[in-house]
Amino acid sequence: MNDSFTPVSISEKAMEEVKAIMNKKGIPEDYGLRVGIQGAGCAGISYLVGFDKQKDTDMVYEKEGITIFVEKKHVMYLIGIELDFYEGSDARGFTFNSPGKSDTE
Repeated sequence: MNDSFTPVSISEKAMEEVKAIMNKKGIPEDYGLRVGIQGAGCAGISYLVGFDKQKDTDMVYEKEGITIFVEKKHVMYLIGIELDFYEGSDARGFTFNSPGKSDTE
């Protein structure tokens, strides 16, 4: 595992939610949290989060006992991004915060 470089940070609230989902849904031990992107062309980037098995092309690191997978080709798009979790009266779910972007909490 690579502890020296973590392209995606994960907020405490998001980490709590990931752990809750893993326990509630019975995610297998050989699965980890996959963070990635979809598309990178003119239409922009969509961020993805889910549970998956490790691939040969993954960068792997760990935070608070959760193994995190990021495809190496996605790392440059994810540097400095924070995975957060929003829970409000209007919505509930994971969000991605970019550097320099202020998000209302």
